[in-house]
Amino acid sequence: MSDATVHNNMEMNNTDLGTQQTNIWAPFSSRMDWEIARWEKLQGPSSTAFSDLLAIDGVVEALGLTYKDSNELNAIIDRSIPGNPHFQCKNVAVAGETYQVYFRDIIECIKALFGDPEIARYLVFAPERHYANAQKTVRLYHDMHTGDWWWTAQEAIEKQLPGATIIPVIISSDKTQVTLFRNKTAYPVYLTIGNIPKEIRRKLSQRSYVLLAYLPTTRLEHLKSKASRRRAVANIFHACMGRILSPLKEAGLDGIAMTTGMGFVHRTHPLLAAYSGDYLEQILVAGIKSGECPECEIPRTELGSFGTVYPTRDLVKILDALSLVDQPPQIYGAACHDAGIKPIYHPFWEDLPYADIYLSIAPDILHQLYQGILKHPCNWIKSAYDNIELDARCRSMPPNCHTHLFSKGITTLSRLTGQEHSYISSILLGLIIDQYLPNNIAVRAMLDFVFTAQYPVHTMETLQSLEDSLEQFHANKDIFIDLGIRHDFKIPKLHCVSHWKRLIEWFGTPDNFNTEYTERLHIDFAKKAYRASNHRDEFSQMTIWLERKEKILKHDKFIQWCLSGCPHLSTVNAYGNPPPHCLIMTKHPSLKSVDFDDIINKYQAILIKDTLAKFIIQFNNPAWTSRQAETHAAGFTLLFNHLAVYHKAKFWLGDQQHPRLASDEYGVIHAKPGHINSKQKSVPGRFDTVLVNTGSGLYSGLKGYWIGQVQVFISPQITARPILPLTWRQVRHLAYVEWFSPLRHPVGDHGLYRISRSIHNGYSVSSVIPLANIHRSVHLFPRFGISASQDWTSTNVLEKCDSFYLNCFSDRHAYATMF
Repeated sequence: MSDATVHNNMEMNNTDLGTQQTNIWAPFSSRMDWEIARWEKLQGPSSTAFSDLLAIDGVVEALGLTYKDSNELNAIIDRSIPGNPHFQCKNVAVAGETYQVYFRDIIECIKALFGDPEIARYLVFAPERHYANAQKTVRLYHDMHTGDWWWTAQEAIEKQLPGATIIPVIISSDKTQVTLFRNKTAYPVYLTIGNIPKEIRRKLSQRSYVLLAYLPTTRLEHLKSKASRRRAVANIFHACMGRILSPLKEAGLDGIAMTTGMGFVHRTHPLLAAYSGDYLEQILVAGIKSGECPECEIPRTELGSFGTVYPTRDLVKILDALSLVDQPPQIYGAACHDAGIKPIYHPFWEDLPYADIYLSIAPDILHQLYQGILKHPCNWIKSAYDNIELDARCRSMPPNCHTHLFSKGITTLSRLTGQEHSYISSILLGLIIDQYLPNNIAVRAMLDFVFTAQYPVHTMETLQSLEDSLEQFHANKDIFIDLGIRHDFKIPKLHCVSHWKRLIEWFGTPDNFNTEYTERLHIDFAKKAYRASNHRDEFSQMTIWLERKEKILKHDKFIQWCLSGCPHLSTVNAYGNPPPHCLIMTKHPSLKSVDFDDIINKYQAILIKDTLAKFIIQFNNPAWTSRQAETHAAGFTLLFNHLAVYHKAKFWLGDQQHPRLASDEYGVIHAKPGHINSKQKSVPGRFDTVLVNTGSGLYSGLKGYWIGQVQVFISPQITARPILPLTWRQVRHLAYVEWFSPLRHPVGDHGLYRISRSIHNGYSVSSVIPLANIHRSVHLFPRFGISASQDWTSTNVLEKCDSFYLNCFSDRHAYATMF
């Protein structure tokens, strides 16, 4: 890396535009000129409709636009705004046929990511080893630079060329349908780099993924044999990817100079590090047959076993077989068969430097967990239990902000998405609790694996827990064979997750490579792009449309930088520091003044007066015991008759010391009575259950916590501030909570905590507490017994059911902190 700092990329962008701060809207003449152009390209109507709008007499002059139709606007964008590398179209010949592939220069794409000024201060340039203790005996794994792959690659390059900066290249590909009818598909390939922290990569707004290519999607209708068609598909894929990734050969070996967004120059070595995709993509990339493991040499007949560790596929042996490609087909085919690979003509990875494709198959949360192993227990449970009973239990689950209410059950659902499997996983164990079949252990073990695997930070201990969960599942899985649901467990995806411990140690945590991110990119980069074309020769139009959109987005960031005073990039925060555990309330209450009678009747806060008086006395006399405060509260008179009421509270679930989770950073708690909505329909009330810190609770674990149900959020500050004691005015938000029994210890083979309502003198034990004492919402499984009561619904089960189980699978944060 050079010691001198050149102009950063934002300043270079300013120079390229020739503005020199005289017109930050350039190449547009004014803010109006720019805003309309931005609206048209990001949110506006079709190009024809926009041209027709500007053709209305006087519109262009009244708005002061420098373009008169879409063509002129496109010309300005193409000519004057810098952007990502252009797409190029090349012909690739395979077996006498020619196919078109649209792609960008991969080196230029990597330079664009490496030089992005918004993420410049967060880039990682070297591998690190992180530890959880001072003795350095407990290793931590999270971002890619904490894994062993980067260390191995760094050591290998340093022997040849010291002072290298490695750029781990992460590729993801997946065919997607772009139309509802006619079965039209696109085959996008995405690129990102491991130098960008996963916290930024998972946020699509940061645009840390680049659309690298569109691969051909031909159906090969001229080939009548399915075997020939499969071979041709594989050869087309590898030929196209070989053409796209070929610049990595020289750059990876010799290095290439790249400039960061801060202006520092590094000698970089871009290396293929990880390939992310579903199982079909994995076997296509690895060049092996369907039904086999793309990583190790386990025989098909042993896929359902656990405990025996098979070696990773021998790359040297495979490359030796591939070197015989010019030999007669019989000799080449036999050599490939012996090496365990299909006879592919020059796979794209065969001469990439420092790359072993069989160590590069990345773990994938979406396709390997939710769409892979989790869908099998869901189907097995449907076969093992009465479907009417399962659906009745689904309908009786209480609501929670992190769980989905299946009002029609789950047994009739088909073609489930990964998100739907995620929703089912949060209630799956609750559906079979207290049922008569002894398979809770296997289901619990599978859920433990799925949720533990998604930890944003892993340690040696959590990785061992991951292995233990998988081992426990395999030790108890035969229950499904005994029930006649399965004959064997030779499921490739079930076997592939046995490699996750090694992969996490090699690459970092799986959320570095989750294909949920690229699946979301399909909407912008494939589906919307296709709809913007005229559906004839669509890929040439899609690439142009995408280039223009990227330019507008990039220019918008540049303008925002100019408007903020052109700060130095070292002060720009790409994604913000996580706040402490905080409470977020609306600026104004839902109801500004509610009298006590309405609170008692509508919110069922029966003891609100007594508990509020007790809270005031105990707050003003902190040395008093609860019994003393209760005794004095009996003669205490409240000097106000109305309270401000809130119907919702929002909590951020993390803190400064703990990593954020992608799917559940915030929790929402509702306490709202039934009402008639604007459509004159009756909406039932909702009063959520919460986890309350009694004073000694830590961030993780349940010690020092109680479960309660919030009946109402109140604030006397608004209606009674003049008559409140001065010492009490600092407490702004309070909650009236009805308590459950204490959390003692897990019970049963499902390992959940069982609780029931605390009753005293015929009333639920209740308290008024500061809202800040609430840690988060919690979800409870009703204790159904043999069958769910026909009277129970999701809206009344918390009142009608006597006892519950605490659900630690409601979301990732709950599992990580409560289990």
